[in-house]
Formats: sequence, C-alpha cells, structure tokens
Amino acid sequence: MKLYLALNGSVHDAAIAAWGLKGRYDGIRPISMIRYLASLGQSSDPSLEAYNKEGLPLVPGLIEIITKDKTAAGGPMAALKGNEGRIAVRAWHRRSSPGDQSTPRVDWILGTTWIPYQLPTFVTPSFQGYISGHSTFSRAAAEVMTGITGSEFFPGGLSEWIVKAGSFRIDAGPSSDIALQWATYYDAADQAGQSRLFGGIHVQADDFTGRIVGSTCGKDAWVAAQRYYTGR
Repeated sequence: MKLYLALNGSVHDAAIAAWGLKGRYDGIRPISMIRYLASLGQSSDPSLEAYNKEGLPLVPGLIEIITKDKTAAGGPMAALKGNEGRIAVRAWHRRSSPGDQSTPRVDWILGTTWIPYQLPTFVTPSFQGYISGHSTFSRAAAEVMTGITGSEFFPGGLSEWIVKAGSFRIDAGPSSDIALQWATYYDAADQAGQSRLFGGIHVQADDFTGRIVGSTCGKDAWVAAQRYYTGR
C-alpha cells in the first residue's frame, strides 16, 4: 500500500505538471511540423528552387529537392515524378500490410505526406507535444521506485522484456527474438520516453524536459509519501 500511495501520487503530480505545460506552450507534433515546413520549401540555399527561410533544411540523402534527374526512369525518386521542385524526405514508407514486400520499407516520399511509424489506426494525439507525458510519468515513477527500494537498480541488477519474432504489428519482424534490457529504473524510464521519438510522436525537447519535470515530481512525491507513512 505504501508503494501504491507514493507511486500513484507521483504519477498524478506528473500528469498535472505535464498537462499544465501543454496548456502553457503550444508545442507542435512531428507530423504537423514536417508537413508544414516541407510545404514551405527548403531553407538551406537561396540560389536553389523552393527556397524559403522557414522551410526544411536540406540534408543530402535525407531531405532533398525533387528534380527531373531524380525522377527519371530508374532514378531514386522515380515514384515522385510530377512533383519536381517540391521537397522529398527519405523515410519509413507505410506498407499496405506487414507482409507486403512490393513497397520499400524506406523510400523517398513527399515531405507533405510524411507519417509517423505507427499503425494507420493510431493517430498522433490531438493535443500539444510539449512536454511528453510518457517521459514525465516514467521518470516520476523511477524516482519513487528508487526511493522505496533504496536502489536505482532493478532486483538482481537487470530487468528484461523479450520481443518475440514476428510480433510487430506495423512491419514484418523482428526476424528473431530481441531482448530489451535495463539495469536501472531510470534506464527503463528513459527508453519509455525515447519510444515516442522513434514512433514519430514527439521531438527531443518534449522528451528531455519531460524527464526533468518528472524527476522533480517523483522526488517531491516520495518525500511527501514518507510523511504520510510516519503520520507527520
């Protein structure tokens, strides 16, 4: 019961802090940011077409201007023919089904059509990105678990989760079992926040600030919980 009191209290405080900041700052999500900036053009070279100082920066092999040379038959952007002068990004390409092998897993796509690495039915949350709730909640919980156990390490020094082969719902894979391992509660909390970056739901500022705020909430909740334990 002591653990439930402290843990739930910390996460509740983290929720208040996170959503308070979400209401204070209008933090944009990757899907809106990338599509909007791509619609403006590129911000790297005024001498090139599609220049806009507010556009996406050009990154060779990752963000490029679509040209006739690139959309020619056999070119890297042949599938984007007719979109010359627009901005393309090399990114994950959603397949019609996890087993579809006809669509490249990674390809050049229009920046204005970029999508996060998620199921079609999993949409980007319709509220502000800054700060990440996952990062804030997880770090707060990690602080309490460290406080109540007296150690930042998981029992035995390691916690593990096995991702079974073929268990992905978005793509075919993994081809073999993968073991995810964490030495500390902080390691696990960090990866919970990072998962939102990998999934295209948050940017780094959302994650890092969430960890800091979550740490404060968790430490304060642990101190408050101990006062309740002693009745003071």
